[in-house]
Amino acid sequence: MDPRTLRSTFGRFATGVTVITCRTPDGAHHGATVTAFTPISLDPPLVQVALTRTSKAAAYLDGASFAVNVLAADQVDVAMHFAGRPSADPLPWCDGTVAPSLRGTAATLTCRAHRTDDGGDHLLFLGEVVDVVSTDRRPLLFHDSAFHQIGRRSSDVVWLGCQDDPHTSWFGALVPADTHY
Repeated sequence: MDPRTLRSTFGRFATGVTVITCRTPDGAHHGATVTAFTPISLDPPLVQVALTRTSKAAAYLDGASFAVNVLAADQVDVAMHFAGRPSADPLPWCDGTVAPSLRGTAATLTCRAHRTDDGGDHLLFLGEVVDVVSTDRRPLLFHDSAFHQIGRRSSDVVWLGCQDDPHTSWFGALVPADTHY
């Protein structure tokens, strides 16, 4: 498999942009821009972050609490700063009891370390969510190696009549025996 083709193909999947923040062993704040973030479970509340094994953040996250800062559409400068292109502007740090976080985000999930798993050339950090802050700010998106903003809503009734309707089929609801997917 050609790595460039695979990377380009992965880039066809639009994702949100997050900055994972934590404390270094000496107590300083550290962050890394990450698009490989996944909600995993509601019970227990778990999320997953994938970081390149050789990144500084991967070294700091093993066994450490962290925050997943879902960047807002107007935070491209913050994304670029934590991706390795430092900004002269002051960073919007907040001190949290479990992990440092950032102000002005669309959402923030604060996590305690749960487990670290092998993910090939990445490490997979599973965190147990202990606090959330959610705003009405629109998220920053990443697609085809570029930042984007969310457009107009295409429908308010996505689930109506769908087999995946969370009100009738998801999370333990009964599905008729003759239902086929």
